[in-house]
Amino acid sequence: MSMSSQRVLTRLSANWHFVRVLVATNLKAATAHRGKFLLQVTFMIINNITWFVFWWVLFRRVGSLRSWHVDDVVLLFGVCATAFGLMQGITGGVRHISRWIDEGELDPLLVQPKATWLYAVCSRSQPMGFGDVISGSAFMLLSGHVRAHNLWLAVVCTLCGACVFLGVALTYYSLAFWLRRTEALSRQTLDFMVLFGTYPESLFQRPLLWGLFTLLPAGFVSYVPVHILRDGKLAELPVLMAAAAGFMTLGVVVFERGLRRYASGSRFGVWG
Repeated sequence: MSMSSQRVLTRLSANWHFVRVLVATNLKAATAHRGKFLLQVTFMIINNITWFVFWWVLFRRVGSLRSWHVDDVVLLFGVCATAFGLMQGITGGVRHISRWIDEGELDPLLVQPKATWLYAVCSRSQPMGFGDVISGSAFMLLSGHVRAHNLWLAVVCTLCGACVFLGVALTYYSLAFWLRRTEALSRQTLDFMVLFGTYPESLFQRPLLWGLFTLLPAGFVSYVPVHILRDGKLAELPVLMAAAAGFMTLGVVVFERGLRRYASGSRFGVWG
């Protein structure tokens, strides 16, 4: 193994250890108030169950919707909810980036030994995300399309989906480096991505589908995983992994480019 490869592996190992410790610290902080934590998780599970009841009633009346059945939609929602929940639960700090940029609160992160973007996204944990993970995982199992033989595929698909969510969120929330007060717009954009990711792709025409694989890549979060888990299209797995890597790279590049424009807020503080 070359020296350059060893340096890359050492750096990746160090970053992984850093993220693991930081996420563990955030989880301890999030669960410190157990009542509040459990309440947020419970409300999110109830919210997702309400969604399931809506679709169950609809399919009881219509039977199928453009060749999609209730178990297909349950799988679709399960994959999307689990991926989004992982993003929020582990890297929930990404949703605060626009505000930190606007208010000059990134200052304490600039002196950290690790990449600023990595510290920023892993600095917070959203308890509601764990409600999504719990209910989403249950929906995937209830759909009947996830069994012991393809459980590893479900894990890979949801991890890739979480990376797509994170990459897109990092990209849009980083727009605050150029355009002030974009937090609300960035949040709505991410919410639209979640919304479109929970509807069958057969409902959308081709022009809109192009948008759902580019500007709002819900297709890589929901549709492609459904193709893999329901239809056994393993050839789409490398495409999904490439999309996850691509959107993550895009998010990091946009953040790093924007960071060069960052105006310090002259704040002093410690993050932990």
